This record gives sequence, C-alpha cells and structure tokens, in this order.
Amino acid sequence: MVNDVISDMLTRIRNASKVKHHLVQVPFTKMTLAIALVLKEENFIEDFQEFSENSRKFLLILLKYKGKGRNQQPAITTLKRISKPGLRVYSNVKDLPVVLGNFGVALVSTSKGVMTNFKAAKLGVGGEVLCYIW
Repeated sequence: MVNDVISDMLTRIRNASKVKHHLVQVPFTKMTLAIALVLKEENFIEDFQEFSENSRKFLLILLKYKGKGRNQQPAITTLKRISKPGLRVYSNVKDLPVVLGNFGVALVSTSKGVMTNFKAAKLGVGGEVLCYIW
C-alpha cells in the first residue's frame, strides 16, 4: 500500500525513462489520471490508457522519446516532487513558481482541477504545487 500516489507515479515514470522503457504501469486514482491528462496535454508523454486486472485499475502510460535508435532522449528530463504529505506547499496566483525560466512546468492542484502554472495564472487561481517537470 502506497501512501503518496503522486510520488509513486513520478518515481515510476522517472525510473522507466532512465532505462528507456516505453510503457509504465501506475495505480489508477483520480489524481494520477489528472496528472496523466496534463502530461499528455503538455507533450511530455505520448498517451495513456486505463487498464483493469483482477478488479484493480491501472494506468498504462506510453512515454515519449526524442531522437532515433540508441541515442533516444526522454521528453521528461526531470520530475521533482514539491508538495509532500509531511510538508504541503501552497501558492497563490501572484506567487506561482517559475520553473527553469519558463522552460519547465509546475503542476498545480487548484479548485478547478490539476493544471500547469501557466494555465493557473491565466485563470487567476492558486493551489498546491505538486511537482516540477522539465
């Protein structure tokens, strides 16, 4: 039983991309589904699919790579968890983080759903800063 599904998801994606796997299996929750949707919108992953086995639900995530052959580079260079169960990090709309000079994105859990820091600023909402991705 995993207590922090977000950290578990990010670690699975990080480990799979380091060894150049194309598929990652992640336990299905509303939060992992929302994060996968944002990752797909921002072109960090190819696609994802809901999958059920023995009454347990999973997400199968298809990772995205740049280049061909042996010198493929993952689209996701770094995944960094910011808000943790022991120390939650919140940000209002004025203090939304800038990740890598706006080359990376921050995932923010807002009252309007999980979204990037850019979309949250556009909508004028703040929330819990989940992670940084670049």
